[in-house]
Amino acid sequence: MLRVACLPGDGIGPEVTAVAIEVLRALPLEVEVEEHAFGGGAILAEGTPLPDDTLAACKAADAVVLGAVGLPELEGAPVRPEQGLIGLRKELDVYANLRPATGPGIDLLIVRELVGGLYYGASGRRPDGTAFDTCEYTPEAIERVSRRAFALAGARRGQVTSVDKVNVLETSRLWRETVVRVAADYPDIELEHLLVDTAGMQLVQNPGRFDVILTENTFGDILSDVAAGTCGGLGLAASASLGDGRPGIFEPVHGSAPDIAGQGIANPAAMLRSIALLLRHAADEPELATALERAVDRSLAEAPTVDLGGDATTADFAGSVLEQLQAATSRR
Repeated sequence: MLRVACLPGDGIGPEVTAVAIEVLRALPLEVEVEEHAFGGGAILAEGTPLPDDTLAACKAADAVVLGAVGLPELEGAPVRPEQGLIGLRKELDVYANLRPATGPGIDLLIVRELVGGLYYGASGRRPDGTAFDTCEYTPEAIERVSRRAFALAGARRGQVTSVDKVNVLETSRLWRETVVRVAADYPDIELEHLLVDTAGMQLVQNPGRFDVILTENTFGDILSDVAAGTCGGLGLAASASLGDGRPGIFEPVHGSAPDIAGQGIANPAAMLRSIALLLRHAADEPELATALERAVDRSLAEAPTVDLGGDATTADFAGSVLEQLQAATSRR
């Protein structure tokens, strides 16, 4: 039995997660799904983006399926939906964020450290009006995400590109020192180092050169969006956030898109690709993961949604994926 905590979130989040759960339940798996409040809706209802019962349910689950968060009326508010996301990642210690990017001639995986760096350092404002955000990393935090990246590269093409800003930042100097030390335990993996600005340029000019990109939290946040832009945009980009045990968090990279919420035109492809990552990393079902990925790819070609220049609705796209899956899994 695969226990899933579903956090629909805000905007189009409920629409794409509904498709994800429908598809998940259509697979030859035993699945138990519990839905819980999270994000902006939880703030409006309970005053917090991450209620205690939601956190408890996530900790008890095998996997967390998360829609997008964010509401226009909460922009700049003291309590914001994104704080729930940061808090959930920290509570579950999902330190390795996997963001694949695929397309013609492109097959890369960004492994982003997810629970350290600027997003978790001390921050604030001083009496003189200045603001500060602190970036800190320990050798242990860098080592564990590095080992995850090297292990993943071993199952791919055997190349790791470590991205830092070693010419300026002390945290980057520690980052590079630690990655080099870890690399000695993986002699079959080719390691290169790139400065983050060079890596960004290469992702635009020659993304096919990359296999696995390993980097810290803020750099990974930015570079993964750049990589998504080379492969069709954020509407197609999936992610898995993993720790050393369960549960992982599986969510699309795109935002809550409140401007199109409720219109039935949201593209669920990124959410479904995230479910494929769930099947691979949480359910140990690589064949089903591949079948779902292929079904999504075929549906993107045959039933493109409005954002991709087609006219398929969310329901149309879901129907296409389910039809493709039924044909694939009946032969299993």
